[in-house]
Amino acid sequence: MDKLIIHGGRRLTGEVAVSGAKNAALPLLFATLLAPGPHRLGNLPQLRDITTAEHLLAGLGATVESRNGRVVLTSNTPATFEAPYELVRTMRASVLVLGPLLARYGLARVSLPGGCAIGARPINLHLKGLEAMGAEIHLDHGYVEARAKRLKGARIYLDLPTVGGTENLIMAATLAKGTTVLENAAREPEIVDLVRALQGMGAKIEGAGSDTVTIEGVDELKPMDYAVMPDRIEAGTLLLAAAMTAGQVRVLGARPEHNEALLSKLEEVGADIDIDEAGICVTGPGEICPVNIRTQPYPGFPTDMQAQFMALMAIGRGTSVVSETVFENRFMHVCELQRMGADINIDGHTATVQGVEQLLGAPVMATDLRASACLVLAGLAADNTTELSRIYHLDRGYEGLEQKLRKLGADIERVSA
Repeated sequence: MDKLIIHGGRRLTGEVAVSGAKNAALPLLFATLLAPGPHRLGNLPQLRDITTAEHLLAGLGATVESRNGRVVLTSNTPATFEAPYELVRTMRASVLVLGPLLARYGLARVSLPGGCAIGARPINLHLKGLEAMGAEIHLDHGYVEARAKRLKGARIYLDLPTVGGTENLIMAATLAKGTTVLENAAREPEIVDLVRALQGMGAKIEGAGSDTVTIEGVDELKPMDYAVMPDRIEAGTLLLAAAMTAGQVRVLGARPEHNEALLSKLEEVGADIDIDEAGICVTGPGEICPVNIRTQPYPGFPTDMQAQFMALMAIGRGTSVVSETVFENRFMHVCELQRMGADINIDGHTATVQGVEQLLGAPVMATDLRASACLVLAGLAADNTTELSRIYHLDRGYEGLEQKLRKLGADIERVSA
């Protein structure tokens, strides 16, 4: 099992390009089920979750040719309509095959994804929306079985602005008969990216990026030719690396409109931010000011940046309060930060962070994807050496992070334990 060895204390400087967004690429891959191929997708990050999605699509009858961040995928009539537990349990986004399969073929059997390390994320809102569109839903031995002769347009109110539910229902509605209106829809940039690709396929969709999305169903769609948007969470992580090391890093391809909440908080801590057509540059402050954050659905502060930002606050000059409102169990990185000398107290969904002068290198363990990035950042700023194990979590969402950090001057290497 691999681990990262990080010798901290180096100031990061230079330029680095952000990869394509995993959270945008996955729904785009599954959207290829909506039309016969060949589909062409560019700027795909080379990640474990992307490989899992390609294996799932191949199991559903697609031919997949992947090379250097670009995939040509031909969607054929599936021999099976099942997303098996063995794949869904390793990647929750697999449930996004449900809407496309049901819309195009009228049949889908998908394993229930269950919980995850950062808390339960049920798919009841996905199923409620599909039932409103005329689907018959049955639960059978851990699987969702869905059938519909043809889905019908409906007005659907989402009790929570679920990203996956919004994506699943938009894809299902593209081939439904009539008009579907999603109210209280999620507004994330990855959803807008999906809608732009679907519009290129011939879908009729309005309102993406707002809380009301209207989809007028069409009889058929054509293949897509689309490039995945840059990863705003990876970009944010790299910008925080500059702030934590008093460095100066320009992230090429980063889009400021995707990271407004994070950039605002970076200005509050004292970082200098420069934005141009190429990307975003952050110059870290000499002294990090304390800042309070509260995670919220987009466009609020992203829950996927909470752990990384907490690492920054751990070396701030004062007291910060971090409130997590999106997921339960998303403070599991705190124990590992405490092993590195961080002064953090948890009360329910709130963490109070008293900044310390210096974090100390230590053996630590990643518990989930964003926690692993948090500990990498902490290691970069810490005195002496940090050994980070269970980095397979990191590999699910960051493409070659240690290579990018080395390019900026970090002393970091991957070793086989």
